[in-house]
Formats: sequence, C-alpha cells, structure tokens
Amino acid sequence: MTSRAEYCVLACAEAWRDNGEVLASPMGLIPSLGARLARRTFSPDLMLTDGEATLVGPDGEREGWLPYRQHLAMVTGGRRHVMMGASQLDRFGNQNISCIGDWVTPDRQLLGVRGAPVNTLNNPVSYWVPRHSRRVFVPKVDMISGVGYDSAAAAGPSATRYHRIPRVVTDLGVFDFETPGHTMRLASLHPGVTVAEVRQATGFGLVIPAGVPPTREPSATELRLIREVIDPDGRREGEVPS
Repeated sequence: MTSRAEYCVLACAEAWRDNGEVLASPMGLIPSLGARLARRTFSPDLMLTDGEATLVGPDGEREGWLPYRQHLAMVTGGRRHVMMGASQLDRFGNQNISCIGDWVTPDRQLLGVRGAPVNTLNNPVSYWVPRHSRRVFVPKVDMISGVGYDSAAAAGPSATRYHRIPRVVTDLGVFDFETPGHTMRLASLHPGVTVAEVRQATGFGLVIPAGVPPTREPSATELRLIREVIDPDGRREGEVPS
C-alpha cells in the first residue's frame, strides 16, 4: 500500500515535470526526495545541487561546479524552480517565513524573508507544507516574504515576468492557482482525504471544482525508487506519518 508520505513525494516530484534543464532547489526532506525522483524518471534534464556549489547526479555524485555567478544568472533568468516551505500562505500565494504578528512587535520571530522575494520574482516557486492547517493557510499573511499573484500584479511587469507558483503540496492534497483571479484551487486530494477535511483546515475559501481527482498513484518503478534507492531508511514517514 502506498503511504501518505509517498504520495507527497510523488506530488512534489510532479512540480518539476516538463521543466527541462533547470536547477531544482528543493528545501526540506520531502521536496528533496521528490526532485531526485523527478530526475530519475520523467525529468532527466533536471539539475540538482548539493546545496552549496556543486552540481550532483541523482545519487549525489559530483557532476560539475556551479560558481555563484552562474547560479545568480540562472536565478535572475527564470531557469530555476524552487520548492520552499511556508509558515503562512494566503489565497493568492503570498508566503510568510519572517514573523507572526505585527512586524514592529511580532509575537514570534521566524527565519526572516531570506531569499523569498528574489526567488518568487525571478523564477518559479512551489511550496511544501507538511501540516495543512488554518495556522498556515490564512486569509492574509502577517508579512509578505514570498510574493503572491496579487502582489506581483500590483508591482507591474518587472515583477510578473518570471513570477509563477506552479503548485502547493501538503499532507492533504495538491493545490494550484489555475483560476481567473489566480486564487488557490484544490487540484487533487491524497487518497483517504475528503474535501470537507481540506475546507476545515484552510482559513480562506478555496476554489474547489466539481469532481476533484485523487493524487495520481505512483508506478511500481516509482515506488521501488522511493523505497529502495532514494529513501531506503524511510525518513519520509517521519515527516508525514501514515
């Protein structure tokens, strides 16, 4: 039986389908497993890094050097697809990883904006949320770190040129912004999850089409790769328990 974590790995991998020769920048365990699965299956041209300055193959073996100037050129030209986390996300895809509460006197200090503004304005950015809840999916983020569709549109053509949020993957399902107003839509449900559960765990009104499909089943080859090659120690189950 396919576990919930394995559906999440597959859903993250699908974010890089048909991306071509771009740099995958997954942040977190499940997205990293997904990027490696995509490279080994339907996105063989995907480039992976060790997180520092080396291009690596699907087994982590060194393939080449990625100098910082080249990395910056890829970032500013749209040739990278990042999958980040989020402490808060709103209906337009604005992301917050900086602080909870008022910016002047926050209730909680988080990571800071880091590279989120540059990431979201210069290349596609997807998101991974291991615990789908109303604390994360909020009507309005307390501070914009990653730029959403409404914020990019308000800033003008220079902000929208490379801006794109292909998907959001959570432990409940897959979401996108393929709606006329670029608001978040439920694209698929992981098996065993209901629409009612997703509504209950989301702090704003999602676009929910009729007949939401299930997240696709992994093939026998994909399951073997996840279980025997990419994550033989089963670390995925610690992040998304069955």
